[in-house]
Amino acid sequence: MFVTGFGVFTSITTATGYDDSRGDYYLTKHDHINYRYEILSLLGKGSFGQVVRCYDHKTKANVALKIIRNKKRFERQGAVEVKVLERLREEIGRGGGESTVQMVESFAFRGHLCVTFELLGINLYEWLKAGGFRGVHVGVIRRFTFQMLKCLELLCRASIVHCDLKPEPSALSVDPVPTDFDPNRPAYDIKVIDFGSSCFEDEKVYTYVQSRFYRSPEVILGLTYNTAIDIWSLGCILCELYTGYPLFPGENETEQLACIMEVLGAPDLALVDRGNRRKVFFEPSGNPRLVTNSKGRKRRPGAKCLELVLKGAERGFVDFVGRCLEWDPKRRITPAEALRHEWL
Repeated sequence: MFVTGFGVFTSITTATGYDDSRGDYYLTKHDHINYRYEILSLLGKGSFGQVVRCYDHKTKANVALKIIRNKKRFERQGAVEVKVLERLREEIGRGGGESTVQMVESFAFRGHLCVTFELLGINLYEWLKAGGFRGVHVGVIRRFTFQMLKCLELLCRASIVHCDLKPEPSALSVDPVPTDFDPNRPAYDIKVIDFGSSCFEDEKVYTYVQSRFYRSPEVILGLTYNTAIDIWSLGCILCELYTGYPLFPGENETEQLACIMEVLGAPDLALVDRGNRRKVFFEPSGNPRLVTNSKGRKRRPGAKCLELVLKGAERGFVDFVGRCLEWDPKRRITPAEALRHEWL
């Protein structure tokens, strides 16, 4: 085993094959995957498996290679991801895919589903971190918003829900990041990545999706969801880019809904009644259940407003974010409508 600046690599295999007890593939630097991709470094890992930087000996370029864990659950979701990416590739072929990551190919290798992508740079969370979480200039946010909306418009056209839009699945299309990197420079482009949780609207895999801070009300309340949940997440991301911190930082799903109500007020009970989780968050009278978090804070509906949260922001930006954060997904702005909004 040896350690690099990118992570830990090992050349040891188990008696039963090439995987550890989690089903992750044992990585060896300079080993070749599928007689084509030479492993250079570890880019990241998660519950799904690992992503490594590889040199593609066919195209003579570096790529990102995702190695799905050798477990049935992750293989099934990986198969859905590949299906989604293949459909996106078809749509991109018709135009408008500049802001969506491109899959190179998918294949099986030593019991693992593998997917290769174009190699991109740091994600938007790392972008915020590079700026000390102070937020970025609204001009940069406008540029990124337009690019993310082009991807969401493409997803709507293909009836695909990303299901986990947040700062991390949006990466700079620059690798490596320039040495004179400036978080407030508007010259960079981004692409939406990581479709590992995605699904088709008519082929949903899970009823509960999205990372908590970016989770839409309909998912929390147990309503049927569609591509509108990604627009909600976009609104949350834009606020975070502006302020430097998450808009709705709930400690759990109960406080998550309380965070939303604190800024947007309580939802219409007609919307709540369409879901199957009313009793979890509301009293029989219809009043929200007020909870106290670990810091002793109790959030009350309507105690804040979006204008206060986005203090100093131009009116058009506040209005745009507000249209993204409509309680009712039927009233929420669509990607096509958002691209015509006066702020853009």
